[in-house]
Amino acid sequence: MKAKLGVSALVLLFLGGLWLVAAPFAVGYQGRGAAYVDATVNDLWLGGAIAAVSFVSLVIYAADALRELAHRDVLIAEHRSEGRDGRPRSAAGPSRHSDS
Repeated sequence: MKAKLGVSALVLLFLGGLWLVAAPFAVGYQGRGAAYVDATVNDLWLGGAIAAVSFVSLVIYAADALRELAHRDVLIAEHRSEGRDGRPRSAAGPSRHSDS
């Protein structure tokens, strides 16, 4: 639950940062072809920084989640390769059928 909340917050921050970058042009307080006003420069730097940090955080979170899944698969594979007594099974595996 906490992970979903964290990822949702990072996605909202990323989208908010993108909005700050686009807002001067979408809202229209930055004239086309005019020199950038202080508010536009502020929005571009702040929005770019927020979007970049949240994007990097999302990538790090995704990489960590993938690494955890890969580690879990390795543990499951090791568990399946061990017998009930904890010793590794033979390559052929236990025989299920008797020859008698």
